[in-house]
Amino acid sequence: MCATNSFLKSLGVEIYASGDRRWPDEAKALAVAMTLGVGATVNAVAERFGILPNQLSAWRREARQGKLVLPAAEVEDPVFAPLVVCEVAQQEARPEDASQAATVRIVRGSVVVELAQDAPAARIAEIVHALEAHPC
Repeated sequence: MCATNSFLKSLGVEIYASGDRRWPDEAKALAVAMTLGVGATVNAVAERFGILPNQLSAWRREARQGKLVLPAAEVEDPVFAPLVVCEVAQQEARPEDASQAATVRIVRGSVVVELAQDAPAARIAEIVHALEAHPC
């Protein structure tokens, strides 16, 4: 159990004398991401983290609902997404259109995610990764 506690503390998990734990979202997301690996099972990952499989399943549900953002996958080679450029019909600018002009739009099937133009690239990559992990 000491090795498990050391592992969890390295992830930022707070472990109290009563045995209770406070899990940061990053640690939960890491556990969920590990279940998505090839050949990984919820039971095996839950055992590694010292939790019950149903707790890990609840975190997976949170990730599917968008309440828990998974870390971006680490890839050795860069991955590129196709860029679609299209002409936008000229229309009179309206005040409500001004806010939409400065957005980044990610479209995957029926899901459309709009972010501020100054959204960090890492955040955009996390969202794209999450959309890839859950097909529409």
